[in-house]
Amino acid sequence: MIAILPADLVPNVNSEIRKVVTMPRGQVLAGLVLAIALIASIASASLAGPPDPRGQPATGAATIGLYVGLAVVALAAAVFGAVGTGAEYQYHTMPVSVLFTADRDRLAAAKFLVIGCCALAAAVAVELVALGGLFGVGRHKITVTAELFAVLGGGLLAVVCWSLIGASAGILMRSSSRAVALLLGWVVIGEPLLWLVAQGLGIPGIVTLLPVSATVGTVAVGSFPDSDFLAPTPAAVVVLLLWTIGSGAASWWSLRTRDL
Repeated sequence: MIAILPADLVPNVNSEIRKVVTMPRGQVLAGLVLAIALIASIASASLAGPPDPRGQPATGAATIGLYVGLAVVALAAAVFGAVGTGAEYQYHTMPVSVLFTADRDRLAAAKFLVIGCCALAAAVAVELVALGGLFGVGRHKITVTAELFAVLGGGLLAVVCWSLIGASAGILMRSSSRAVALLLGWVVIGEPLLWLVAQGLGIPGIVTLLPVSATVGTVAVGSFPDSDFLAPTPAAVVVLLLWTIGSGAASWWSLRTRDL
């Protein structure tokens, strides 16, 4: 990857890679996510019955562990992104980074690039581990279809998007703890509460414009077609990308224009 980057961006990317490699919390988080994905995939493959073409999710009950692994790694990627950027403000290292990189555009690009690539690598690892557990324990309960490959692709996209949303939150909030609290609060409490409110008001379709709903629609390809809370996968992908681009643009502008 380094070889194909513009020469003036390479020092920034190298610096961001060193920060990630030397951060022990990132290694612990990655190991925990992989362990959860393996355990969940083995459990779902062991407990599931034979494939049911009318069941949910569309890829079969045995693959529920794969969805669990993708959900966990997406949340972990958001936290990783928030810590990777917010901690620079929290520990007052951002002014030092800017001192050695006068061009803040390059600094932001390097941060987003490294965080996104790390999230992608983690997502690939989780999918490989989950698939290993699924086929190792329940290979007769899983049918390899185009929907399964679409789920894998959607999972990779969702994880990268959430890592960049998390990184953007860290820059905007200027604190890793506040950014992580905001992300967890939104995912666990905020958006589910809005789902209930929208359902009570009789306008459940509006929640298809929210990021968690868009994430589920992006990953759960072919599943829950009658749900009022989930947009069809192509539309969900667009919504998730718009949230990622919007938050990234806002944080980029904040980094460029606000005093450190």
